Amino acid sequence: MNRKATVLVILVFLLGLALGAVGMRVAEQRVFGERRDERSRMSGPGRMVEQLTQELTLTPEQQQKLNSILDETRKQYEVTYSTIRPQMEQTRQEGRARIRSMLTPSQLPKFEEYLRRIDEERKKRERR
Repeated sequence: MNRKATVLVILVFLLGLALGAVGMRVAEQRVFGERRDERSRMSGPGRMVEQLTQELTLTPEQQQKLNSILDETRKQYEVTYSTIRPQMEQTRQEGRARIRSMLTPSQLPKFEEYLRRIDEERKKRERR
């Protein structure tokens, strides 16, 4: 009888933990997921213009000028980055080759899959 009660208490405790974990996961996805969506919608130059407009009380004319400045700056960044992109890629590939050389044959396919995933993510970020 005492053993059954102990097992029952432990079972109820474990079920409570599981239910709590599921509840936290759902709440996190709903609450924090919405916040992440808001941040991704308002990122980059648009976010900066909005923040500076609020903090500095920019006029509509100043907002337009700020947008132009940010667009030009972004274009200059792209030009600068395009000149170093080949060197960055070469360095990346050399590092990957060094990692491959230390892996076992059974680890190589897993590493290649890992690289595929991070390359996909990089492409997605670059498209934005």
